[in-house]
Amino acid sequence: MAITVELHNLGNPPDQAEIVAAIEHVLADTPGAWRISILGSQGNDCWEMKIEGPNGFERSYTLEGSAGEHEPGVIRARLARMLPLKTGAMRRS
Repeated sequence: MAITVELHNLGNPPDQAEIVAAIEHVLADTPGAWRISILGSQGNDCWEMKIEGPNGFERSYTLEGSAGEHEPGVIRARLARMLPLKTGAMRRS
């Protein structure tokens, strides 16, 4: 299993470490290679999150700061809901 997390233009560095840890926690028991990128915008409070995984899995989601979606716990929960459900297993959030 490989997890690559890229964060660009998000601002506050301490929050970035928490975001990386939250993402790695969600993907810790998920097989395959995963790449998560979050790109901030200087023009608004939206971050674009892109998820790429095994077997061509790809999703994207806009995280809105005004809706509280820049918080590490919210990002973790959103990511967990977007992952494919493993047969016989429950998703963690």
